[in-house]
Amino acid sequence: MRRSGKSFKDTVNEFLRIGLQMPRAMKSAGRFKVEARPLGILPGLDYDCTGRLLEEAEGPFHK
Repeated sequence: MRRSGKSFKDTVNEFLRIGLQMPRAMKSAGRFKVEARPLGILPGLDYDCTGRLLEEAEGPFHK
């Protein structure tokens, strides 16, 4: 952007146009697959409330 003197917005729009004009065959890199793995979650901790979890892990002065 420095060399061309274009703004960030103009640069982003230019590359979006280039990407949208590419043929579909070039874009396809296959399906993106995420494989689940165990997180090693400790039993007895409440993972639904981050505030409570932080307090249990770091004590009452975590803030």
